[in-house]
This record gives sequence, C-alpha cells and structure tokens, in this order.
Amino acid sequence: MLRISPSSSLDYLAYEYLTIEYAPHEWSNFNDHIFKPYRSNKVFIFTSLLFLSGYVLQQQTVRSLQHAIKPPPRPTPTLPSNFAPLPTTVARLFGSPPGSNGHASYDENLNSRTPDGGWASVAYVQLLRRHVHVCNAVMMFAELERQGSLASRVIIYPKKWNRRVEGQTVFDRSRGTSIRLLQMAAKRYKVVLLPVEPVLQVNEAEEATVAEEAAYPLAGLLSLTNFNRLIYLQPSGLLLDSAAFNTLFTCHMEKSMLGISAAVLDDLAGPSVVLIKPSMEAYFESIAFISKKDFSESTFLQDLQLITGPNQASGQLVATTSTLFTPSDDFNATNFLESTSYIHISDRNMPGPEFDAPRDNSIRVKPSNLPARKAWESVYEKYRELRMNVCGLDLEPMPAAKADERK
Repeated sequence: MLRISPSSSLDYLAYEYLTIEYAPHEWSNFNDHIFKPYRSNKVFIFTSLLFLSGYVLQQQTVRSLQHAIKPPPRPTPTLPSNFAPLPTTVARLFGSPPGSNGHASYDENLNSRTPDGGWASVAYVQLLRRHVHVCNAVMMFAELERQGSLASRVIIYPKKWNRRVEGQTVFDRSRGTSIRLLQMAAKRYKVVLLPVEPVLQVNEAEEATVAEEAAYPLAGLLSLTNFNRLIYLQPSGLLLDSAAFNTLFTCHMEKSMLGISAAVLDDLAGPSVVLIKPSMEAYFESIAFISKKDFSESTFLQDLQLITGPNQASGQLVATTSTLFTPSDDFNATNFLESTSYIHISDRNMPGPEFDAPRDNSIRVKPSNLPARKAWESVYEKYRELRMNVCGLDLEPMPAAKADERK
C-alpha cells in the first residue's frame, strides 16, 4: 500500500484532498484524477492565445490588402503650366461660373471643376466618312490613351462599311483595313464604335449622287444626347496635348455648337475644333436644312459662332499649318511644336498628310520663312511616323482623280 504524505514529490494540494490509500494498481487513476484538469486548462489557455494571435495577424493582413488594392483617386485635369489663359471671349461665350470675379478667378475655378455627370458623360468624337481618315481617328485616340484622358471616346462611321458590296473589289481592301483599325481602336484605346445609317433616306441609285457631308453631316452629332458635351477635332491633325481640351469639357455652353479656330482665321480650314452640346431639338432644327444637292458643310461650319484660341508665345490651343505661311516676326519652331495643343494640317495645293505628295509639289508649297518651314516639315514628318507606328500604314498614293476621293 502507498500512503500519500506532504513529504512526497507530489503537490501539497493533493495531500489536502486525499484521505484514501491507493494501491499500486490504482496509481494511474490517482494521476488522472488530480492532474488531468490542470493539463486541460493549460491546453485551453494556449489554444486561445494561439487563436487570438492568429486573428490579429489575419486582420492586419486584410487591412494591408484593402489598402493595396484601393484604386487611386482620379486626377483632376488642369491646364499645363506653360499654357496661356484662354481669352475672355471664352468666359463670355461659355458663361462665367458662379462667384467668378474677372478672368483670373474664372480660369482658376474652371481648372478645379469636373464635367457635369462625371467624365463618362463627355466624349471625344470622330465622324468618319472616308476610309483615308480612319487612321487619323485611331492616332488621336491612341494619344488620348497615352496622355491619360478620362473622357469617353466615340467613333461614328457608315454602317455600310460592315457589309460587303458586290462588284466593289477596288474598295474591298480599304474597307478591310478600316474595319481592322476600328476593331483595334475599340480593343486598345477603349473606343465606342457607332455604325450609323445616312441621315437622308435615299435608295441605292441616289446614294452615289448624295454628298457624304449631307449623308453623314456633322450636325448629326447633336443626336448623341447620352453625352452632355462632345469635342470634335477636324481631320487631319496632331493632338499634342489634351489637357486644355479636357478642361473645356467643364465649360458651361449656351450654344449647341461652337467652333474654335486659330487666332488667324482661315477660310480654307474653317474651325479646327467644334464643341457640341447634344440636343434633339437642335438636331432636328439643323437636319431640316440639309438637302440632297446644295448642302455644304464648309458653309455650315462657317455659320457657327467662332471663338479664337490664344496665340501667345507661351502656348496656343489650336494652330493650322496654313498659318505657318504668314508667321510672326518672333516665330520659333520649337516653341510652336511644344506649346500647341492641336495642329490642324490643312494646306492649299496639298491633298492631306495621309498622301505621298510628289517632292516637287511639297517644295513648291512649303513656307518661305526658315523657322516656319522647319515647323511645317516637322508636323508632316511626325504625322507620317505616327501613322506608321499606330496604324502600320505608309502614306497613301496620290489620288488619280477627284472621283477617287471617296476612297
């Protein structure tokens, strides 16, 4: 028999509660009876501590992941530091914001605003009528994507391009190239493609006699009422800085359409940029004046109320290559290329920057002023390079006849 006493190696607490004698074969029962509760408590405590520490680490990890995947706030477009303030005519025509007190506060207020309805409610839009202008539109949207513009992007083109026309084998290659470029623009540059039917209801026999400008007029953009504001850039041209145009989306417009031209108005080019406030009322009013024979979009654009962009040494919103033939005395080619937001390429006796004009023709029409000639050559060369890099296309051969301009 084994008697338990305080002098044994067991805990004294056991002695206080034991008044019985345990036989050797009963020793295991005694051990379970006395120490098992203590072991269970220790396991419970350590398990709880392990659980709590794991929970704390898990919450810290979750918060770190939430912070890492949280999207950064969208930047607010502002005018570049070297850009000259817009002229006071802009404030007068677009309407000064509440609380403005002079042009300086108007410009400051304008830069801090975002478009009504957010950036999804405004868009850059290109209206295509000819295959030769498709690459120009894609080039523009490629630049908008590279520069991080938040505005939506839309291309409108004839729905007939989506279907083959029997017997027009000459145009099949151009149509295929256009569709390829349009699909690329949608995939790479987030462009919304809108194929449309002609505004004028004509049969197949009349279709060839109706001018493309009448079938797909610029006034048709007024019907895009799912947008609050649109900016249309006349082809062809180079979009060098979209920041100033992004700011124009925040302007209040009282007119449904406004044209923006270079400081020196050019009857040949007309407005290089058109700002549009879509409205079905304005759309039906404009379409009512379009006829099948005597409609001229150049006349339509000249009838728009025009404002002129700034033309200062520090920067300008819009310029045309035709104005390089009459440069100012202090003209600087480098400053011209670095400080102009959009250069509209339009010159007399030149078919357009998409075409490979004969060398003697180019030499004959170049500006005589050396700095202006340098700028003129740089614009055409940059356009050619972008056309190749973005669209993978070389310059088009010169059109053989006026009939081929529908290409």
